[in-house]
Amino acid sequence: MSTFLAALPLLALGYLFASLFLLAARKAGYSHRLHTISEIGESGAPDQVFVAWGLFFPIGITFLLEAFLLRDTSPAISPLCACIAVGYLVAAVFPCDPGSPASGSNRQAVHNVGGAIEYIGGGFALLAAAANFGTPARLAGYVVLAVAGALTILPAGSSRGLAQRVGEIALFGSASWLIWLSANDR
Repeated sequence: MSTFLAALPLLALGYLFASLFLLAARKAGYSHRLHTISEIGESGAPDQVFVAWGLFFPIGITFLLEAFLLRDTSPAISPLCACIAVGYLVAAVFPCDPGSPASGSNRQAVHNVGGAIEYIGGGFALLAAAANFGTPARLAGYVVLAVAGALTILPAGSSRGLAQRVGEIALFGSASWLIWLSANDR
């Protein structure tokens, strides 16, 4: 069971990236380097419904299940999974405005709060996990917090997409790695 739990974040990451690769061709002008993940399913996008309910929602539920299953056996990892879950579930229910601006509609404001919980909460969850798992978790936490800052200050048309993908790899990869370490007693 622990190997399965450790593999779930990597499977979710693979599903996310494979879906993004396939869906990007359907959205005119989409660039993985320039555009955020949420923009593939922004309000009015051709695949908005699929992205919300076929991509973001299942990933959110996967991490919510991980957080629930790990709450007693791996309390240092459960908050990380919960933060990722919140980010994806909020993105499913509250798709971003076109371009995913820092400010916009009320829906965009809620979407941004979900992203803040995922990245800021996830970064701090990794820093807290470093007490049990050491420097690599701390470094991953700093990477995720730096991505949170970059997503906040980088303007549209810059490398927000690239920054976000680095953050997703750090979050999902760290979750998988920490679950594996925890299950195998480091």
